[in-house]
Amino acid sequence: MTALVDEHPRLGVECVLRELHIASSTYYRWRHAEKEPCERKRRDTELTEKIKEIHSDSGGIYGSPRVHAALKREDIHVGRKRVERLMREANLAGISPRRKGFTRRDPKSS
Repeated sequence: MTALVDEHPRLGVECVLRELHIASSTYYRWRHAEKEPCERKRRDTELTEKIKEIHSDSGGIYGSPRVHAALKREDIHVGRKRVERLMREANLAGISPRRKGFTRRDPKSS
């Protein structure tokens, strides 16, 4: 929405908002949010850096449960689902344990 107003500055903000049936306070709140992210986003950025550090210290092995436990040991209180979301957004994943092979029956034997 803010991109539309930016692309056509000669139209004026109020005219565009009136046509789109959007309150001007909504537009200015969006503008303010673009300049200054909310507290949760700032905290997510800090947590993501800490998660990347823990993940790299583990050699890229730790998944979200172990990263969550490591954060807990460092007295950083954060939910498990939030750790999962931040790791997913940062493209971080743990290494799953290898599964043991299974026996195949020899088709030639009876």
